[in-house]
Amino acid sequence: MTERIFRYLREQQPETPCLVIDLDVVEHNYRRMRELLPAAHIFYAVKANPAAQILSRLSGLGSKFDTASRGEIEMVQATGVSMDRISFGNTIKKEKDIAWAYQQGVRLFAFDSEAELQKLSRAAPGARVFCRVLVDCGGAEWPLSKKFGCAPEMAKDLLRKAKQWGMDPYGISFHVGSQQTDLEQWDKALGQVSQMFFALAEDGVDLKMVNLGGGFPARYRAEVNGIEAYCEAVTRDIGKFSGLAETMGESIKYRLRTGRDGTRVGPVVLAGPTCDSADILYEKTEYKLPLSLKPGDKVEILSTGAYTTTYSSVAFNGFAPLKAICI
Repeated sequence: MTERIFRYLREQQPETPCLVIDLDVVEHNYRRMRELLPAAHIFYAVKANPAAQILSRLSGLGSKFDTASRGEIEMVQATGVSMDRISFGNTIKKEKDIAWAYQQGVRLFAFDSEAELQKLSRAAPGARVFCRVLVDCGGAEWPLSKKFGCAPEMAKDLLRKAKQWGMDPYGISFHVGSQQTDLEQWDKALGQVSQMFFALAEDGVDLKMVNLGGGFPARYRAEVNGIEAYCEAVTRDIGKFSGLAETMGESIKYRLRTGRDGTRVGPVVLAGPTCDSADILYEKTEYKLPLSLKPGDKVEILSTGAYTTTYSSVAFNGFAPLKAICI
């Protein structure tokens, strides 16, 4: 928690749960990534938090943007960003949305199936396309290997077809899983991708991009390696309803802080306000909080990170969506 956030909470005393974002931290993190990965282009995943203030700040810094829908593209457009800084990274898109994005000037599209590639060949002729491949998500607290991506052999076949169909087979993407704590997972994934690059080159398909996807962890309850360690590993190998959905399955364990810290603690049940039986943050992981806590006391949930507001965008049970505050 930064001093600005601390001061805001103490001075404003918000009455309802809210996410407070220090835009200076957003800028610092972006600049740090640019510094540690100088050869990379940084694409901000709009779905993580589409707040206009965040998009505007990153736009001014020169960031590129990964979008998942026409709506997200329009959000980025509103900042004045040129279309060559936008990737349409969702692998399941409506053909009419592909056509619209292409008309707007977007030229970089993701896919992971032949049906998607066919849509792209019709609606975005000649565009750059990259294929998402499945990789081992071992070590990740939130694996992402169930829905997106295809097997490497299938990916190679699709990239060959992309060239045959007049597309520009531009690269390969992968995601080692959210909150990835095993540095070796990037080694494995990049080794696999390297083999694909060489194999395709022999067939006359010269790829130019590797999309690392993400997975760099934030600090929750457990300590993690600093971002420097992850960027170094990558560089060496290359040369629930209130916005806390990532607690589902107790995948991520947040740090908590209260105004009564330092007093006697005991085990507690952490549950949300809705009538859904799944609206319990932790059942297996034991959390202890001050026993002196009373109704009305605030509990600060630290480092909730990406997707916090977007997961809570629906007024479930009549509870208003989580308010986001950028300072």
